[in-house]
This record gives sequence, structure tokens and C-alpha cells, in this order.
Amino acid sequence: MSDETMHGETMRDDPANGDTGARPPSPEPEVAPDQISLGRRLRQPRTIISLVLPIVLLALFVRALPGFELEKLPELISRASPLLLLAAFAIFYVGFPLRGWRWASLVRRSGYPLRVRDGTEIIFLSWLVNCLVPAKLGDIYRAYLLKINSPVSLSRTFGTVFIERVLDLFAIVTLGLAAGFWSFRTGLPTEAQLVFAVGVVFVILLAAGLLTMRNFGRRLIMALPIPAKVRELYDRFEEGVFLSVGLRALPRLVILTGLIWGTEAMRLYLVVQALGLPDVQLGISGAFFVALAASLMTAIPITPAGIGFVEGVVVFILTQIYGVPNTEALAITLVDRAISVLSIILLGSIAYVVSPKRRGAGLGAEAATA
Repeated sequence: MSDETMHGETMRDDPANGDTGARPPSPEPEVAPDQISLGRRLRQPRTIISLVLPIVLLALFVRALPGFELEKLPELISRASPLLLLAAFAIFYVGFPLRGWRWASLVRRSGYPLRVRDGTEIIFLSWLVNCLVPAKLGDIYRAYLLKINSPVSLSRTFGTVFIERVLDLFAIVTLGLAAGFWSFRTGLPTEAQLVFAVGVVFVILLAAGLLTMRNFGRRLIMALPIPAKVRELYDRFEEGVFLSVGLRALPRLVILTGLIWGTEAMRLYLVVQALGLPDVQLGISGAFFVALAASLMTAIPITPAGIGFVEGVVVFILTQIYGVPNTEALAITLVDRAISVLSIILLGSIAYVVSPKRRGAGLGAEAATA
């Protein structure tokens, strides 16, 4: 199936887009496997530094601050309820089939019948990359894995990943604002107001960017002195962004996105309940606010999975906004990140070794005809 026939008429062939001439599609540039190789990336000095440096700086920062009784951490963590920790682990991993379902829906609308099972596996592998390599390269790796396993356009697939990230960011800010207002009904602390302000500005800029792309994107690209091949790539990327989302599909995508972020918040809530800390009163709305604020920090592609930054933000919010004692806040953060990052590294490494998808042999003929 060619890239031009995967979803009926493409945007480039639409007379409304100002291009009525028939043009044969130019092939996309191939991505060399060594350019995206996880092993090669992990051996690079800058990757090693991005992993180790924030952890060292965070450890030194915590040791230097008063109020962190690090010797109490093992006792606090060892008293945690194994059953509730298992529940937190389980609810977190329920989010992956939901993410796979959502991405498969987006990819199907863009032209390829991706199965939920395959989408879930590819997303899980991409999360491993995001936990080990900075700059959100896991998102590129996800599009690359689908490309080498199916006859799809890499740039169009990356468009589906992009719009999925847009849905996530809208959900993080919207749900975070709602949780914050519910959690602080008696009055918003100054720190919470700052988080809300940043979130609102971010959503406004994101919406403005999408509207600009939808209405003026191709005109701007055509006006720039860039090669025709780059314009082809932009066209396919824009198709992936806007063909994958429609009014009919939007309610389901919104519900799935809400459920996905619900699993993130419930993981943190169950971690707090598992530790059984008497000085911590963090309800579900508070867990939503803290978890979503932490997820917003992972969007800053400085370190893998936001290591170093996310932990600092969570401890700050717990201590300064919710009044959690320093040591207890650190215990909550470490246990929660062990589930959301360390378990991904451990289980994802096993999946990476056994998965045929990283070798381009994971999607069979039954997927192409699903």
C-alpha cells in the first residue's frame, strides 16, 4: 500500500490546498539503524553524563539541606504495604494498553490498521528509550519502530505521535488545574498560582501553534526557500497530525487520555497510602495535582525521564504546598519514581531483548490486513 493511498486523497492532492497537479510521491529518506541504536546512544558520553549528573546533584542537594533525615528513609520505605505497592504498580501498567489503544486509533485514522497489542509494545519500548536517553528520543524511536515494521510514512507517523503529545499536554494542564482548584478550595498558595499560570500560558501557546499549523502551516512552508523534499516531509507530518484526529474520534480520545492520566495520579495516591505516613494528608485531588505537575516537568527534554528535575519538583510541591515533612516527601518521591522509571528500565530492557519489533520483524501479514 503506497503512502498516497493509505487514507484516500491526501492533503497535497486536495485542490483546496492550492495544489492541483499530480505529482508522484518522493520516497522518504531512510533512517539508518545506527542513528537510532539504543546501545550506541547509551555509550555516548553525553548520555552517561545526562543520566549520572542530575542524580549526583540531587543527592548532594538533599544531603546539604536541613530537615532531610536520610537515615530514616530505609525504615519509612520498608514499612510500606506490599499489597498497596503492588496495586500502585498494577494501576500504572494498566496505562500502557490504554496508551496503545489511543495511539492505534490515531494511526488507523491516518491510514494504517495498527493493532492495540502492537501499539502497546512499541510504546513500552519507546518509554525505555525515554528513561535512558535525553531529548525525548523515545518519541522518534516509536515512529521509527512502526516504520521498520510496516509500510507507513515515518513523518506521517511522527505526526500521530505529536498530536498524542498535544492531547497529553492539554490533559495535564486541564486536569491539573481542576485538581488544584478542588484541592485548594480555601485559597490557592502562591506556589500553586505560579504552576497554574505556567500551565495556562503553555496551553494558550500550544493552541495558537496548532491553529497556525492548521490554517497557515503549508503557506509558510511554501514561502520559505527550502527543498521540495522538506515540503513533502512537512505535508506528511501535517497529515499525521490532522487526519488522525476528527470530531467523531475526539470524544473517545479525550476519554482515553483522561483514563491514562488517571492511572498516573492513582499510582501516586496508592504509594502515599502504602507508606502509611501519619503526617501526610494527600487526597486524590492532591495526588492528581502532584502527579500531573511532575509529568509536565518530564516534557522538558534535558535529562532522561526528567531525572533530577522531577524529583526536585515533587519534593518541593509536597513540602511547600502540602506541608509534607521533608523526609516523608523524599520517601514518597523515591518509591513513586521507582515504579514509574526504575521498573520501566528493568522490564523494558527485557522487552527490548526479546521483542522482534526492534529488528523490523514484529508485524506480520495479519496486522496489515486487520
